Amino acid sequence: MSHVLPTLTKKIEVDTIIRDTLDEVLVLRFGRATETLCLQLDHILSKAAREVSKFATVALVDVDSEEIQVYIKYFDITLIPSTVFFFNAHHMKMDYGTADHTKWVGSFYTKQDFIDVVETIFRGAMKGKLIVKCPLPPERVPKYQILYKDV
Repeated sequence: MSHVLPTLTKKIEVDTIIRDTLDEVLVLRFGRATETLCLQLDHILSKAAREVSKFATVALVDVDSEEIQVYIKYFDITLIPSTVFFFNAHHMKMDYGTADHTKWVGSFYTKQDFIDVVETIFRGAMKGKLIVKCPLPPERVPKYQILYKDV
């Protein structure tokens, strides 16, 4: 399904799409096209992309690309897939009830969950907010444990 969505492999492509996506939510999925969980998320994103096309743009970012590593470090992407949201070149955050508000880690359970999240981000961004509350119940937010190396 990832062939339906644009795949970005260069820093300039990511910079351009962030800068040029105006008055829409930009959804960037960081991951690999060969990972099972990434394929599951890609399937959900590609099915929902048409339904959210009036207020969102969805793109995939290949984490194995050497040029993309600056974004991997900046957003602290250690688990994939990770999904990052932007609005008018501003990084949008969401309170998921987890320690990290900067990105969605893992896949969405359903297409409707993804649509609800993007719609909530869009509505909050239109009101000038940079962080919004997750509309999903806590049991539908993927849980993960952060492990620190050499601590």
